[in-house]
Amino acid sequence: MPPKPGRLASIFRACVHWEALTQAVRRDGLAALGRPRQIRDAASAKLLTGNFIAYEDTTIVLELGPGPGNQTHRYDTSLVKHVYGVEPNPHFKDDIDAKLDKRGLRDRYTLIACGVEDSDVLREVGITEGSLDAVLCIQVLCAVKDPNNVMKEVWKLLKPGGKFIFWEHGWSRNRLTTVAQDIVNSGEWENTHEIEEPEDPFSLLPRIQGVLVKKKA
Repeated sequence: MPPKPGRLASIFRACVHWEALTQAVRRDGLAALGRPRQIRDAASAKLLTGNFIAYEDTTIVLELGPGPGNQTHRYDTSLVKHVYGVEPNPHFKDDIDAKLDKRGLRDRYTLIACGVEDSDVLREVGITEGSLDAVLCIQVLCAVKDPNNVMKEVWKLLKPGGKFIFWEHGWSRNRLTTVAQDIVNSGEWENTHEIEEPEDPFSLLPRIQGVLVKKKA
């Protein structure tokens, strides 16, 4: 079972949630107290931006399941050479394209209509074993049928020293524990002890998060 975050991390999250709560009350009055999920989501978004955007200072990134492109704002065009979005549903293309145009990422983002297990398709665009600097995975693994298989493919595609950046939530703590075990058992990582399972009074859903580094040979 992955360890829980340290005391300082818990205090930081509590402060972020308190800030989100006070901002909502200032904006909407006491009516904001009746919308705990919106407050949680606002706090989670800030945590994600604060914790994860710094890790995306890499060259080649693969984004798992980008959907409508809600994570495109996380990529710094001065640092990221190219992003490959692996999305089995091609109907998201128009939504993603609109966001890429807004962010100035159109020439640095390639949407691939396949799954990460489709190695033949990925190979056609140059994604092979050990070719990626980072993989971004936000709210994806809890929705796939076989997260263990997905994670084995992710591990193979990462370079030694490459980073797997993830944030997952779900209705069941047991389901998340299974996902965490799949992540850990997918290959050799340098820092599996750093997987976090935050617990706070404002969260309506359990979650796990972390930045794992693939072991170097």
